[in-house]
Parts: sequence; structure tokens; C-alpha cells
Amino acid sequence: MEFHKKDVEYLLTNLNTDDKVGLSSEEAEKRLEKYGFNELKEESKKSFFSKVLAQFNDFLIIILIAASIISYIVGEKTDSVVILAIVIINALLGLYQEGKAEKALEALKKMAAPNAKVIRDGATTIVPANALVPGDIVLLESGDIIPADLRLIESSNLKIEEASLTGESVPVEKNAQEVFNSEVSLGDRKNMAYMSTIVSYGRGKGVVVGTGHDTEIGKIATMIQTYEEEATPLQNRLNQLGKYLGIACITVCVLVFGIGLLQGRDLLEMFMIAISLAVAAIPEGLPAIVTIVLALGMNRMVKRNAIVKKLLAVETLGCTTVICSDKTGTLTQNEMTVVKVFTDNKIVDVSGIGYEPIGEFKIGDSILSLEESENLNTLLTIGLLCNDAVLDKTDEGYRILGDPTEGALVTLAGKGNMTKEELNKKYPRVDEIPFDSARKMMTTIHENFFPSKLVSFTKGAPDIVINRSNSIYINGKIVPLTEELKEDILNINTKFSRDALRVLALAFKVFDKLPEKVTSENVENQMVFVGLVGMIDPPRKEAKEAIQKCEEAGIKTVMITGDYKDTAFAIAKELGMASHEDEAIMGSDLDKVSDNEFRELVKKKRVYARVSPEHKVRIIDALKANGEIAAMTGDGVNDALALKKADIGVSMGITGTDVAKNTAEVILTDDNFASIVAAVEEGRIIYSNIKKFVFFLLSCNIGEILIVFLSILLGLEVPLIPIQLLWLNLVTDSFPALALGMEKGEPEIMKIPPRNVDEPILDKGMIRGIIVQSIAIALGALFAYRWGLITYGAESLIEARTITFATLITAELLRAYSARSEKHTVFEIGMFSNKTMTCATLISFVLLLVVIYLPFLQPIFDTYALSFKDWLIVISFSIFPFIVGELYKIILKKKA
Repeated sequence: MEFHKKDVEYLLTNLNTDDKVGLSSEEAEKRLEKYGFNELKEESKKSFFSKVLAQFNDFLIIILIAASIISYIVGEKTDSVVILAIVIINALLGLYQEGKAEKALEALKKMAAPNAKVIRDGATTIVPANALVPGDIVLLESGDIIPADLRLIESSNLKIEEASLTGESVPVEKNAQEVFNSEVSLGDRKNMAYMSTIVSYGRGKGVVVGTGHDTEIGKIATMIQTYEEEATPLQNRLNQLGKYLGIACITVCVLVFGIGLLQGRDLLEMFMIAISLAVAAIPEGLPAIVTIVLALGMNRMVKRNAIVKKLLAVETLGCTTVICSDKTGTLTQNEMTVVKVFTDNKIVDVSGIGYEPIGEFKIGDSILSLEESENLNTLLTIGLLCNDAVLDKTDEGYRILGDPTEGALVTLAGKGNMTKEELNKKYPRVDEIPFDSARKMMTTIHENFFPSKLVSFTKGAPDIVINRSNSIYINGKIVPLTEELKEDILNINTKFSRDALRVLALAFKVFDKLPEKVTSENVENQMVFVGLVGMIDPPRKEAKEAIQKCEEAGIKTVMITGDYKDTAFAIAKELGMASHEDEAIMGSDLDKVSDNEFRELVKKKRVYARVSPEHKVRIIDALKANGEIAAMTGDGVNDALALKKADIGVSMGITGTDVAKNTAEVILTDDNFASIVAAVEEGRIIYSNIKKFVFFLLSCNIGEILIVFLSILLGLEVPLIPIQLLWLNLVTDSFPALALGMEKGEPEIMKIPPRNVDEPILDKGMIRGIIVQSIAIALGALFAYRWGLITYGAESLIEARTITFATLITAELLRAYSARSEKHTVFEIGMFSNKTMTCATLISFVLLLVVIYLPFLQPIFDTYALSFKDWLIVISFSIFPFIVGELYKIILKKKA
């Protein structure tokens, strides 16, 4: 039922309840059995066992497990244990980093109010909020959390903070008597109050019309449960790479096994050679290195104010093509601020003035001191005293306690060296007429502002205050408010409104003696108009630079907000997100568009105003259907659905609700749009580095395959045994690969468009580079092997194999330096500019010396202590692939 379209009498009859008596206890019990508790049920979580199994759901891992089992069966127990250890370590790393299961529904449950004040059996009582049922009559007052969805029955100056549900940046005025004949958005339903929102002002009474999963917040919870997790682009690419490598590995193993048998070699010997090839082909360290590099990236992002909860989300940020951002607090400062003042027939621009109290305001190129402007002094005094908000100073700075609009006036007065405490003592409040949504004004009455007089200070809607004024304050004097002056003021008001400013008018009235009964009719008439104040939640300065950076990087930025269209577009225009009004659209207009039309619409629109949670999800779905990689930012319950559906959900760490934080993959610790862009840049660097070490590892592994394959074709004994290949892939290659994951990134990384999500890790350029490098590595190692066979004789393989082993490791360590950039030579980027790489290669080289020279390791690795002459040969042949790689870059650069 659309409760906002029904009048109170109809609802009370339909729900069989009474607004004075409420439900009886017996009836409440019956309804509790029928409707269930007013709480959100949790979906079942994955078991620990299923999480462990998920870590082994990878083609490369399955091949490694098979290789471990076969190695054990044929008696190579050391190889078997080492391979199995790799698989287990990788699984443990994955479990540790992925961590806890999502807690979105737990957070939603926490947001519910613990208790509710209701009328039952004709008496007011407190009941647990989870025991509320449809038909219960709930009483509301300032500070209460709404315990269920309510249709309001009564409202007295009632304002409700709905930002977490609708995105509306200021409290919403409620009116129980309003009935809507047509469909209106969630944020415009002034006769409704929704679960988890907060009463910020006034009081009210409402009838419960929805509990648990039937509330608006419950619908969000249900939709969160139904969304399936989608694989990230990196998961897809790594799975694809794993399958290709696995198929290639099996093909080569079968091919070599067949060639060996045709050559008349021993069956068991050929089987072990095939195992050697499998070990050489698979980059065993790749899954663990990817996990570690992503984890290191997560740590770097923390320093840039972004906490990444999900490991693979780190890289997904790097291929983001569109960022859908909330407005309030992310693109703006989340602080209503007065930016323009009109008084004394002058417009005062105060937008550039900071929070610290000062005594001067800029007007164009001149300076107006408060002491010299009676009008400005009076305007600030009215704004400060006709006000219930407080400016509180803390160790972190200033904060507003109360309504944000009133807070902006208090802050403005603070900038003029005025404090509420001081002025309240000087001009004490003796009476007041509270704000009323029908009058749209508030008035307070004070002593001593004029000698021996009383004065009323009024603030409110400009058109109403102006029409109730018959005088104007100019140059410190009261003069008649002519129709011409009135028209000028209304034009200024229109100008402010067109700039999306929230405008208030300020006025006063002088009394010799107060009326016997203070009312709106005898106080808020024939007033003296003083001026207008225009306020807005101003954009963050750094957000504009970040949006410009996004444009340069080929990333589109989109604003999705619960605020009104004019306000949203004005901010978007100032930030450079949009330039024409037709780039903005209201949420209500989105309901009229089909899915196909929606896909075309999202290509053009940059601002979505007054949107519902369903609209946000639809926008994300349409963007994804167009092939975009969408990041979505948000802080409220209303954002949870879109955060879940987006490729990357980004929650605010300061203002964000627990729901948003637990649904998102990324949490911004400073609620700043610029931090998203920094995270995107970090994501691009991480992916670039992943490509670098995949390039490095595969060129080394394919080089190893070629060494074994070519030696078989040439009728030679295999130059490397399985344990040596395992040592190469796990120990020698892993440290430099990790160091490649620590590269700072190319200078032009944020000047290029986002990569295509379907682009494989191995692009054409990388494949060509791998072919060149692997052939160079294979030739260098085979020439060294050949030299060893000639020098020491074919009968003594241990010397030749050790020389080959040392040559291959040294070549791969030098290759790691070359792999630091696909375009730039090591001399351009600095041979030793990556200190981690220097340490990594030194560690790997020392470990090579350990297995060659330590006597107890020599039998395990089939090595002998190399002589000085041997090392000259090793260095000569190992430097060859490095030279080839650097020359290849120079040739490519010249062709480009």
C-alpha cells in the first residue's frame, strides 16, 4: 500500500487502530505472531570449509596439486612436499587477506532503535523496538531514532534527518496533514517517517505501517542479500592466464614425452622429464606473489586515506572508467556555509573567508570592517541570536550542534568576532515564536539592542519576510520599503536561488512594550528588512583538481545525490563535472525511461538528483551494461544497494553508516573524493606492476621450457633437474618478482585511458617481448651448458648442470632489472632506483651461492663448487639476455 497517498482516518480504519488508545496488548501479541519481529534476518554465511575450498578453485593450483601427487608416487618426495607447501601457503595468504565475511545486515540491525515510546491500552509505554507491529501508535521527539516505517498522524515543527536513507543534506520538514495524489520520491514524502532516520527537531506521532523486511531499510537489506558476488577483472584475467598456461604445459609435456619415447629413451626417465617441464612451465610463485603485491598495495593505499577490505578490489580500482559520487561530504565539505550576504544595497562575497573569527569582510576589491557597517553588524546579530544552534570548539576544530542552516549563521557571526555566549548576555532573549513550517519563520525577542526598547529578530523564507516588512535598514537608518526596493531585493533573492543557494531573509521590529500575548500576527508584521544570506554546502577545493585528473585519465565522473537538481548542478558545474543543464536529470524522470533508453541516457548525463536507492542501482546496471567499470561512493543506507552492485563500492569512513562501510570494498578515511582518485592511481600502478612481474616470470619460465625442450630435440641429457627448476621458480624468481611489485609506476600512468576490461594480461606487445627474452635466456643457458659438457665431459653432468643452473639464475636476476619498464631502459629509470630490487637480487644471488657451495645441500640440488673460470663463463652468457632486452626496447621506441 502507498501509505503517503492515504489520509490518516483511512489508515487508522484500515489498520484497525486508534490514535488515542492504540492497540491492546492482546492484539499486539496476535500481530507479532502474524508479522514477526521488527528486525532484519541475517542471511546464512559461508562456512570456513567452503572459504578454504574457494582458495583452491584455480586451474594453476589444480595442476600444481596433480604434479605434487605424481612426484610423490614416482619417488620424488622432496619435490612433492615443496610443491604442496606452495599451494598451502598461497591458500593461507588468501584467507588471511580476505578476512572477515560481510557484515552489512548486522550493521543494518544495529541501526534500528532499541526501544520505542508507544500508546497501548490507552497508556503511553516503552516497548522494545523489535516488538512493534503494524497499527502501533509511536510518539516521537527530538533525538529519537525512528523505530519502524510510520505514517505520521501529528507533527509539530517536526524535522527528520534522512541523509542516511535519501541523501538529503539537511533535515526534512514533516507535515502529517499532507496527502499526495501522485507518486513522489522517498525524500519528498513529508507525511512519512522511515526506520533508522533521526528526529532532529520538534515532535510528532505516527502509526506503524511497516516493520522488519517490509520497511524501506528492510527492502534494501533484502536486495543486498539477492546480489551475487561478481569476479573482478583481475580474477578473470588470472583465471584465463592459468588455463592458457595449463593447456600449454600439458601440450608441451605430452609432446616431449612422445619425442623421447620415439628417440628410444627410458619410459620413467621421460616421465620425470615431463614432470620437470611441468614444473618449469608453471610459475609456482605467481599466485602467492599476486596476493602479496595486492596486500602491499592495500598498505600503500592506507597512507593515501583509502582502506581496501577486499584484496582483488585493489587492482579493480585501476581499470575504473566511471566514478559515481555522492555529493554531500564527498564532493562538498558537508557544512552549510554562508557564501553571499546582501545588506545595505550591497552583495558581500564571504565564500573565501575561513572559520577563524576575523573582523573584516571582502566586498569586491574593497574592505568593509564590521565596526564601519551598522547594517552588517545588525544582520550578523540577528542571524546569531534568532538561532538555536551552537558553535562548539573542540581539539579538532569547530563543530556545529543543531540545525545545519542555523549553524551556518552562527559560523558567519563567528567570522565577525561575534560569539553567542557574549551576545546572549548583552541582549538576553525574553520570548520567542518557534519556527513553523506553515509560517516559514522564526522569531526571538531581546532586550537592550536599542536603549530602553525591546526588539524582535526574525529569520525566514525571503518572499514571506519581505512581504511582511514595510521598512528597510540602510546605512544604519530605518527608511520606507518602497515597491521599487522590494522588487530589487526579490531580484537579488532570485539571483541567489539560481546559484543554488539556500536563501534566508533577516528582519527586526522595535517595541516600546510587548503585546500582552506574543503572536505571529502582532510581531511578525510591519518589520524592518535588514538583508539576505545565501548559503550552500560548498565544494571541496581538492575535488575540482581530482575531477580534472580523472578527465585526463579518461575516467568519467558522475554525481548521484538526494539533493535537488539546481543545487546538484550548480556544484557539478563549479567542479567541472557538467557544463550544461541538460546533463542533469531528476530521479522522477528516470522512472519514465525503458532499460534500453536508460543505457543511452547514462552516456550523456553527469548529474542525477533526487534519486532513490533503486535509481542508483539502475544507473550502475546501465553503466555496466555499456561495458563501464563503475566505482560508486556513498555513506548512507540508501547507497548500500549501489555499493554492492558496483564493480567497486567506496564508503565514507567519517560520515559513513556501518551499513555502507560493511557493504563497500573501499573505505575512505577522510571522506574525500580526491582520495578515490589517489586510490585509482594506486590501482593502476599495482596492475602495471602485476604485468611486469608476470612478464618477468613467464619469460623466465618459457626460457626454462625451451632449455629442456631443445636439449631433448638435440638428443642431450636434460640440463636442469626438477628440484633445480623448483628452486628457480620459487626462490630465485620470487624475490625479484616481489620487488617488481614495489615499482613506483610510470610517470604517465594517469595520462592514459583506462584499459579495456577484456584486455588480457598478456597483450601482443608483452607476448613479443616474452618470445624475445625467453629465446635469449634459453640460448645463453644452453651455450653455457654446451661449454660445460665440452670442458668437463658429457659423462660428468654435475659440473655442466651447475654452470647452467648458475647462468640461468644470474640471467634471470639481470632480466628482473630490464623488466622494470616495458618502454624505458634501466639507464633511463636508474639502474638502482628501486632499492627493493637491489636487495631482492642480492638475496637471490646469495641463496644461489648457498646451494652451490654448502656441502650438505650439494647432493640435494646436484651441484658442485664453481671455480673462478666457471664464473667468467656464467657471467658472460648470463649478461646476453639483459643486453638483448634493452636493445629490444630501444628498437621499439625508434619504431614508435
